[in-house]
Amino acid sequence: MSLVISSVNNFMTEQEYLLSERVSKVKREYIDGQVFAMAGAKINHNLLSTNITRHFTNHLDGKPCATFSNDMRLAVGQDYVYPDVMVDCSSLAGDEDCLRSPLLIVEVLSSSTRKIDTTTKLLKYINLPSLQEYVLVEQDIVAVQVLRRSLNWQPTYYYLGDAVIFESIALTLAVEDIYARVQNNEMLEFIQAKSKLSALPEQN
Repeated sequence: MSLVISSVNNFMTEQEYLLSERVSKVKREYIDGQVFAMAGAKINHNLLSTNITRHFTNHLDGKPCATFSNDMRLAVGQDYVYPDVMVDCSSLAGDEDCLRSPLLIVEVLSSSTRKIDTTTKLLKYINLPSLQEYVLVEQDIVAVQVLRRSLNWQPTYYYLGDAVIFESIALTLAVEDIYARVQNNEMLEFIQAKSKLSALPEQN
């Protein structure tokens, strides 16, 4: 999800939001009767979303499930949000403007979205009957948190050197691949260490 900034209006009805969203120049989320505008994401945020979307899309090629980026709106009851990445395996019509039954949701955390992604949205997402996994990805450090319905939404953490298991789509993906080209301190140190190792002479 892009960065959430100040609320546009204190309160708005669901119908008012849906009608005004069609002509809005910026994407806006509607949560608990309040509308929030969304600003552009930072480079690391965008790279993480793109990496995940690409790997999911390639893996699901030829399968009934589809991957959607943060331009696709999700209806959660009477709320409407734009998750960073979603996988949906339901029967979809081409003219639909939002999803309702995602199997998997990914949010890339930032300082402005961390609280809502780990509290309000978490509670709303895990109450979706279709959802099997909710994934939280850090951008300033290297850490991936996966909450699974099969584990009663208890988190599992993954770090550099680990491989993340996305059970809902039968995909295992190295943390290093999720963070490809991302520039934070951990990734820069990791790349430097790999470079030094590759420069060492081979042992006979």
